[in-house]
Amino acid sequence: MRPESNWRYMIVGIAFAIGGLFIIGQTVRVQVIPSSGDIIEGANVFAGHEQIIYPVRGQIYDRWGNVLAANKTVYEIGVDLRSVQSPEDIALVLSGLLEDDYDRLLALTSQEYIERIAVYNLLANFVSVEDVNKLRDMISTRNQAEAQGILDSGPNLTGLLFYPHLQRTYPEDDLASNVLGFVSQEGQGYFGVEEYYDDLLAGTPQKVWIPNDPNLVEELPEIPPGTDLVLTIDRNIQATVEDILDASVEEVGAVGGTIVVMHPQTGEILAMASTRRLDLNQYWNYAEVFPDPQLPFNTAVSKTFEPGSTFKILTMAAALDNGDVKPGTPFVDTGVIEIGGINIRNWNNAAWGPQTMTGCMQHSLNVCMAWLGQEMGADRYYEYLQNFGIGRNTGVDLAGESPGRLKIPGDGDWFPSELGTNTFGQGVSINMTQLMMATSSIINDGKMVTPHVVQSIVNPDNQYNITIQVAGEPLYKKTARQLNQMLTDSLVEEASDALVTGYSVAGKTGTSEIPTEFGYSLEQTHASFLGWGPVDDPQFMVYVWIEEPQTSPWGSVIAAPIFSEVVERLVVLMDIPPDALRASLKEAPVEEDAPEN
Repeated sequence: MRPESNWRYMIVGIAFAIGGLFIIGQTVRVQVIPSSGDIIEGANVFAGHEQIIYPVRGQIYDRWGNVLAANKTVYEIGVDLRSVQSPEDIALVLSGLLEDDYDRLLALTSQEYIERIAVYNLLANFVSVEDVNKLRDMISTRNQAEAQGILDSGPNLTGLLFYPHLQRTYPEDDLASNVLGFVSQEGQGYFGVEEYYDDLLAGTPQKVWIPNDPNLVEELPEIPPGTDLVLTIDRNIQATVEDILDASVEEVGAVGGTIVVMHPQTGEILAMASTRRLDLNQYWNYAEVFPDPQLPFNTAVSKTFEPGSTFKILTMAAALDNGDVKPGTPFVDTGVIEIGGINIRNWNNAAWGPQTMTGCMQHSLNVCMAWLGQEMGADRYYEYLQNFGIGRNTGVDLAGESPGRLKIPGDGDWFPSELGTNTFGQGVSINMTQLMMATSSIINDGKMVTPHVVQSIVNPDNQYNITIQVAGEPLYKKTARQLNQMLTDSLVEEASDALVTGYSVAGKTGTSEIPTEFGYSLEQTHASFLGWGPVDDPQFMVYVWIEEPQTSPWGSVIAAPIFSEVVERLVVLMDIPPDALRASLKEAPVEEDAPEN
């Protein structure tokens, strides 16, 4: 080889070496200069895009497996602007099928296609499978006709695109709506279980990289679904209670009402019904059902009110437990007692004369209750109320619980007279689940149980069952059993309308006057009854609360019969035998096997 050829090859080699070094240098420089991130991100825009994959939302069941909240397939309908042939046909068909505005649709379908700027327009979302199938049938019919050379064979819907996704659905419409809450089209849970357990139900979204090159696209990863919930709610009990409540509210001309059924030994809520209920499949009508922003979605946990005489259960429990009185302790009711500078009188302004503590409960005597508060003293009385959980949330697993208010000595707005008025449920505000939790201590030998609506949390890997949660032990066992018997006897002795043939029940009526700027008046009341049974082995606790009844102000007249009606249905639905039958089964001798010959 000639020398000049060697020089040429050497020069070419050096040139390639310099070029290679330059490329390596540029690669390093792009990665380390301050704007390197922007350069790489710009390149990635053309390589692909990030997409968030959302899991399937968990379903909600009642305690027997009936579906209360599920998911259904719906569609987003859009238009590929590059492919549209007849904007007028698309706008006309969709406006008729979906009852949408023709001019709006025509403007969207007529928009000029501009690459990377105007490519796709959304026309409608959450369209049913049935409507999408109708559109597909139109497209298919036209395509078949054109294949056979038939022109003008129906509307030209070329360019329509359909993208399926899931939407929350509620098979029972408004059943247990106050407990369930709802999920918006954006996937956000509101109220009830849907809000309280939103993170569990929604699952964990994942980001995935989608290449623009279809040859590089891989199968999307399988995202674990959200957690399923099994509620303590019994669908049949819930439906029955809602029917009884609706009929009762209408019959007494009330503004509204709420009934809660709880298993007092476990805290499981079997039914929770309020009169304002929303069809959850049309949650956008929320403002029509709840026109006043102050109206609670679930009265049982979010509405606070003065409980009236049902609160006397806690006052008597505290006095018995503190050793101030016994069930047979005598008391002479003079019809008035002065505490903190005010005179407290009975509900009928009468003097009831000689009574026992059982008689005080039977006749619901305010004067007797105020005397008990005076005997205990403010510090000890309010200590008991705080131990009962009054003034703080129960922890019930529903969104929007309100704790109410318990003023205590030392608060700037507490007055000595309130030691008297609080003893019969005036001047203290609670929610319904608070009083049920506190009263459960009388049924469970002094232990309170936390109310809850979820029985089990289920995901693909495991199932977690909610156990009984003891919220405190404010009473001695002896106290609880004494008061249980007192409240049983008082109903029998007054021949209360709350009684149920064949079943022993205990409980207390309540009539709470609604505070106004002019004071308290019997013209506006809440009528209530809180009771449980069978007394020897309680399987249910029922709290009936009726808001501003018109036919009578009294809980004994309005709420007690409703309690009885609910219990008459409960014992059938829960398969609870009458007292006599259960007693005979307990006493029946166990038959032994005959000896073999």
